Amino acid sequence: MILRIEDTDAALRKPEFIDAIVKPLQTLGITWDEGPYYQSQRKQFHVDAVEQLVASGNAYFCNLTRDEADALAKEAGLPGGYHGWSRDKGIEDGPDCVVRFRTPDEGEIVIDDVIRGEVRFNTAELEDFVIRRSDGSPTFLVANAVDDADMSISHVIRGEDLLNTTPKVMLLWDALDLGEKPTYAHLPLLVNEQRKKLSKRRDDVSLMDFLSKGYLPEAMVNHLALLGWGPPDEKEIRPISEIIELFKLENVNKGSAFFDVTKLNHINGEYIRALPVETFIEMAEPFVYGVDTEITWDKDNYKPEVFEMVAGDVQQRVSTFSEIPHFISWLFTDAVEYDTESKGWNKGLRKAKKAPEILDGIAEAFADVQWTGEAMNAAVSEVGDRLEVRSQVPARIAITGTNAGIPLWDAAATLDRDVVLRRLAAARALL
Repeated sequence: MILRIEDTDAALRKPEFIDAIVKPLQTLGITWDEGPYYQSQRKQFHVDAVEQLVASGNAYFCNLTRDEADALAKEAGLPGGYHGWSRDKGIEDGPDCVVRFRTPDEGEIVIDDVIRGEVRFNTAELEDFVIRRSDGSPTFLVANAVDDADMSISHVIRGEDLLNTTPKVMLLWDALDLGEKPTYAHLPLLVNEQRKKLSKRRDDVSLMDFLSKGYLPEAMVNHLALLGWGPPDEKEIRPISEIIELFKLENVNKGSAFFDVTKLNHINGEYIRALPVETFIEMAEPFVYGVDTEITWDKDNYKPEVFEMVAGDVQQRVSTFSEIPHFISWLFTDAVEYDTESKGWNKGLRKAKKAPEILDGIAEAFADVQWTGEAMNAAVSEVGDRLEVRSQVPARIAITGTNAGIPLWDAAATLDRDVVLRRLAAARALL
């Protein structure tokens, strides 16, 4: 695998754009054998190729702007676009000139695509495309043809949205007599739940954003490998070494691949649960009270020994590390917030039988109960037995603010008695 940065466009030649390519690959553990090479550093090879094409008559200078070309097309009753207006005009190179490739007026370009099969393009339908900009810089089309040949690229695997550029590169390849062409494979595009192409403006598409939210690199790679492809035994969660052994490019689907975040969460959760608990605790630390996570308690209130005690239970319930605060925030704050409009509050407290009596009874029992998880659990159950109702869910909502979470009582015993009593009183008051 060669890492080549295709930075022929000077406007996009910025460190942050290069980092956006290199860092995700490194983080995901996808390494390269050579490079990175920068096409901008190979500009002279591309310039030489353009000059060779002009000298051979396969390319020519054009000084028309896009608007001027469209105006000529409208005047001639043709569709908008460029229709070879500058061909055979003998235009000399100048500051406003581009170089266009002379596309054959007839014939076909046939691409034997590994995924899509035989794809044919009528050259008469291809306009004379630009291979050098007016600033003198070659475009990626000629740069890719030259560099693919020089670097002995065997396979070009990319998104199907670039399929229409392939015949242009192949025309350049033949005109420059570059020898045997690479094998092409055009992957299906990724789509969202609405089956629309993933968009930076609308969807989460940054790998680094996903990793910052607590997705494991191994899980991310596993999920990405399944987009448009599946293992023959249908076992989807497996090490990348096994995926490599089973993967065949020919088995990639043609249809668009749905980037399913729900499926990613499932896969990531399985990878998290497979971690040794000590590793989970270490990896969880930045997300428990780090800068980039949602925090509902003062950092000074955090007690690492309490988190270590409940970490195994949290590990079995989260899909991403960023979910951790939602399971433990009640352990590190004096008061919890109650969502009195939520389904959990309505079902677990407001509509629960004898809910006020339950909270009153628990508060009375907790005033002098032995402060251990076992004793607290027994006291709550006794209140429920006496009132002939279920008492555990109302107790959980009052103490944690939610009706579900990690096992309650050993964790609750790490709170001060008066903190728990105040929460019981606060929930009782809202009833």
